[in-house]
Order: sequence, then structure tokens, then C-alpha cells
Amino acid sequence: MSAPEMFEMGPGQMMVFTHRSPNKETANEDCAALIPYDDNSGVLVIADGLGGLPSGSTASNIAVRRLKKSIENAAQEQTPLREAILDGIERANQDILGQGSGAATTIAIVELQQDRMRPYHVGDSMILLCGQRGKTKLQSIAHSPVGYAVESGMLDVDEAVHHEERHLVSNVVGAPDMRIEIGTNRRIAKRDTLILASDGLFDNLYLDEIVEVIRKGDLQATAQQLLELTRERMHSEQSDLPNHPDDLTFILYRRKPA
Repeated sequence: MSAPEMFEMGPGQMMVFTHRSPNKETANEDCAALIPYDDNSGVLVIADGLGGLPSGSTASNIAVRRLKKSIENAAQEQTPLREAILDGIERANQDILGQGSGAATTIAIVELQQDRMRPYHVGDSMILLCGQRGKTKLQSIAHSPVGYAVESGMLDVDEAVHHEERHLVSNVVGAPDMRIEIGTNRRIAKRDTLILASDGLFDNLYLDEIVEVIRKGDLQATAQQLLELTRERMHSEQSDLPNHPDDLTFILYRRKPA
């Protein structure tokens, strides 16, 4: 994509962007989708195929397509959305393992129903919910040694962005021991902003920078500002700032204005 694009699904508006790393010619290993379930609910998903492993782009594509198929079947059969999401992830894991190539992917999913949300994730792609005043209401825990160190208080969140082992992931779709982390069902307030993103965003911007950009303002302008700031950082030569050229994918979500 050359620029973020706006979509509507159920009660919400979304800005979506995905593009491969600026310093590579190979495929974008990220994959994103907006999957409707009915008129008032649906699913947001981002998968980030693991770089350095075979067929990262294939793994992320399999995960999203399998999830999409599971949700479409559930909509026809009136199966609960939660069951469809869990089944889709499990089947994606089986499909990727069945490839026998060693491929793997992270996945970040948000189930939306009316003004409610529930997060699911495997790996280190991030889910973040913040209020208009900048309060972080939800932040997923990266399934990685660095992510667990931040959660336990052993490592500062800004220090983690610079950590040399920040790309080690301990839980992926495509592993025999994969586990799915499910968050609590919570309300999305009218002025809250939800973002799902691959590590191309969170490895180049500090958490406070992201929150400050997304917490308020026109959603389309916000998405463009976020993209420009991340691209600028990817090309930055300042050693004291986070800088890691990578595939970049994000979904910004807000409830539609009344």
C-alpha cells in the first residue's frame, strides 16, 4: 500500500496500512485483514511472518486465510465468534506445521462486538487501546524474553526498544507447543483508539510516541502521521533513537461518531 486506507465494519472505522521494509526486495511478510461476522461484529487481525525462517510470508498468509474461513463458517452456522477465532488459530497452527518448512508467524486478533472488544494473540505483534487523554487501557504482553522482562518490571519499556534480543519470540503459530493468550472482554469508549501493529511500528517508535499520535485527531490524518513518523525513524541515522527497518503493518480503529 502506498498510503493508509479507510474502511468501515460494523460500528467502527479503520485505517489500514501495510508495506514491506524499505531496505529489501523480497515479499512483505506481514498480512492483515478485516473480517466481518455480522452487521455489528467482526475481527481485526495482523500476522507477522517470522523473518529469518523459511516462508514467513506464506505462514502469515495461511494464518489469516484460515482464520477468515473459520469466521465465515461460523457466521453461516451461528457458531460463537470466540469459538471460531480459537478454532481458526488452532487450524492455522496445524496447517503451518503440516508444511514441514519450519515457517512460523505471530498473530494479533481483536474480536469486536458492538462497543466491546476482546484481544487474542500469539507472539509479539502488539494490541494497544488508549483513551483520548493518553491513558493506556490495554497493552498486550509480547511473548518474548524482553516482553516478559518489561511486564515483570525488570526492564523499562523504552529500554526494551533498544534491547539486542528484542526480536527473540518464544511463542508462535507454527510451533507444536503454541499457546493462545486471550484477554478480557472490555468496552471501547467513544473516543478510545485501538491499534494492532507488527513490530515494524513498535521497534521504531517509543510507546509514548505512538500514544501521543493516535490518541486524538482525525483518524485518517492520524494514520498518515504515524506512517510518516515511522518511515522517518526507519531512515534515521541518530544512534540514540530506535531504528530498525522492517515490514510495517497497522490497523487503527475507532467507533463511528454518533
